[in-house]
Amino acid sequence: MWEYQSLICELTGMDGANTSMYDASTALGEAARMAHRLHGGKTFLVPRALRHNRRAVLANYLVGTGIAVREVEYDRETGMLDLAKLREVDSSDVCGVYAENPNFFGRFEEQLQEIRAATKGIFIVGVNPIAQALVRPPGDFGADIVIGEGQVLGTPMNFGGPLLGIFACRQEHIRKMPGRVIGLTRDVTGHRAFCMTLQTREQHIRREKAMSNICTNESLLAVAAATYLSVLGANGLRRVAADNIRRAKDLAAAIDKIPGFTAPLFRGAHFNEFVVRHKNGYAAVHRTLLEKGIHGGLPLTRQLPEMQDAALYATTGRHTPEAVAKLLAALEAVR
Repeated sequence: MWEYQSLICELTGMDGANTSMYDASTALGEAARMAHRLHGGKTFLVPRALRHNRRAVLANYLVGTGIAVREVEYDRETGMLDLAKLREVDSSDVCGVYAENPNFFGRFEEQLQEIRAATKGIFIVGVNPIAQALVRPPGDFGADIVIGEGQVLGTPMNFGGPLLGIFACRQEHIRKMPGRVIGLTRDVTGHRAFCMTLQTREQHIRREKAMSNICTNESLLAVAAATYLSVLGANGLRRVAADNIRRAKDLAAAIDKIPGFTAPLFRGAHFNEFVVRHKNGYAAVHRTLLEKGIHGGLPLTRQLPEMQDAALYATTGRHTPEAVAKLLAALEAVR
């Protein structure tokens, strides 16, 4: 667990990490509550382009707190957070601001420093830990809390779970952090030893002082993630991240060559996800692909009604050249 914490701190640029949350969605909910404990304020800012599960869990976590979630629009050209809209928000009652890098559209959020400067509240950044192998850590841009989904670190997909929530923060905030922290110490003989340094659950401290009532133990997955990172090493993780970027770039370029399709929709650097648009709407495209045994990305209509002609695609090392060729042939047939 201590090794896992150390690796997460190295990836995020934070001083301390806990030994796991349920998933990234609950980590976001806990981060919003922590921002309120640290800074006060009753408004929590999130991107309008936010995964539906994170939005829903965040809303549940804030029931009864009096904290209101307010959305900030995305830039229609770049897919990044609209800084002009963010600056229009009265920050006097803002407890925290949440941004993602890469964001919901797969775009690298290239303006973290500007987002930090535009708000007075706690700055929370959501990350993909694999992407962190190639980009500067959020700590370099003034992040107070970093969350993320650790399932990508070697845990196979299994009907929606299990997942691993990453949660890290600055040293001065650690005592307001939920979960448990493992510390490095020395035993009576002077040898290196480890101990449970902090547990802020109501089972262990006075209830009114508890930071969270989260009581699951995802530590098995945390240890697996530490093993995955250790086996790959720094260079191996960089290769995985670079491969994701290359695959997404190549697939988007191939789709963009098919008449009627635009990919990626937003200009700028992407990680392993990107938005595909079809000029006549995406619903029929999606149905046709399903009939051919292909899941053609995530249609964006329900989450962002203005994007009824678009879907979010993703690609990783799990996709073989044969699978990519099958997708491209099916899209050609749709045309």
